[in-house]
Amino acid sequence: MSKVLVVGGGAAGMMAAYKSASCGDDVILFEKNEKLGKKVYITGKGRCNVTNAADMEEVFASIITNAKFMYSSFAGFDNRSVMELIEGAGCPLKIERGNRVFPVSDHSSDVLKALLNLLNKNHVDIRYEHTVTDIIVENDEFKAIKVKDRSGKESAVEGDKCIICTGGLSYPLTGSSGDGHEFAKKLGLKVTDCNPSLVPFNTVETWPKSVMGLALKNVELTMADEKKVLYKGFGEMLFTHFGVSGPLVLTASCYYKKRKSDNVSLFIDLKPALDIETLDKRIIKEFDENRNRNFKNAIASLFPSGLIPVMVELSGIDPDKKVNEISKAERRSFSELIKKVPLHVSGVRSYAEAIITQGGVSVKEINPTTMESKKVKGLFFAGEVLDVDAVTGGFNLQIAWSTGYAAGKNALKEE
Repeated sequence: MSKVLVVGGGAAGMMAAYKSASCGDDVILFEKNEKLGKKVYITGKGRCNVTNAADMEEVFASIITNAKFMYSSFAGFDNRSVMELIEGAGCPLKIERGNRVFPVSDHSSDVLKALLNLLNKNHVDIRYEHTVTDIIVENDEFKAIKVKDRSGKESAVEGDKCIICTGGLSYPLTGSSGDGHEFAKKLGLKVTDCNPSLVPFNTVETWPKSVMGLALKNVELTMADEKKVLYKGFGEMLFTHFGVSGPLVLTASCYYKKRKSDNVSLFIDLKPALDIETLDKRIIKEFDENRNRNFKNAIASLFPSGLIPVMVELSGIDPDKKVNEISKAERRSFSELIKKVPLHVSGVRSYAEAIITQGGVSVKEINPTTMESKKVKGLFFAGEVLDVDAVTGGFNLQIAWSTGYAAGKNALKEE
């Protein structure tokens, strides 16, 4: 039997502790907060997008960084395995649009109750409000941790193995502060550059503020730098007081780090179902039916009402110009604008608004089958602390479940 110390009680930490304990290990789980899974609790807008039920080919395609690293851990514990485990622990699940998996109750607390049941059933010693301050290593082998309890008293706790599941830097109010990255750096492991991801964009243009709260559905968003298209997707987006947000934008942000310059543009196709010629014919029809009206009053059927003043301004056409006076060139330019509304990205929002952290402990430092450090024997890393990330839709939680399971399974005492 190993004495396994798990640092961090998020998704990866809970899974690692459960699996290790179910293998017969003596497990202590250290959590700096007063309860487990604070970030899990707020995922999916409080409903907890547990995983994604897509086939594994699509799951792999949804991983942005270091997908190949996940082959072994996904093979050992995939999305179906997660669903079976959580349902077996008393939390029924359902599959919604985009293969997103949620609890039937729509309450993330029910997922956490199921996980806590598994931990208690397997006699995991959970120590709340205990902050790990240091990892003690001798001769490249894990020996102990230093931990500060809720009273501020610091002590050393020895163990055979240690699994670090401290998360990244996103949502710092949940306790994520990059502790695991600092532990890794101190021990000589490489940590890649970190950035907020699945995060809204700030834009150079200020007009989004005039339509803040307006959600666009069934639009196509393209993100490009000066060299190439970085992302193209179809779905929903939202205008805010600082720029843009919503599912399309959050997914686009995953690809922002791939830019070759800081000159990054967004283009919104408001009518993706229509090619430019079909759209132009529709506008001709609208103009014919409103030929004696002013331009600003003749395009009401084309856009949400709040967007009309913006489109009029961006078009450069005099808002009080009679429709029958608009030239063919002006009309054509307006059609092109509808297919390609431009915005310029000035940067991403902070970690406080980011769903995940992009970057982390380099996967070159980690055995992909066991999650054990290649440099420090007995030290494992799992979850968001690693340099692995994916698009929105339950894929990032699946990374946490699978890597946590692999670490817990392999933290066995060698005879």
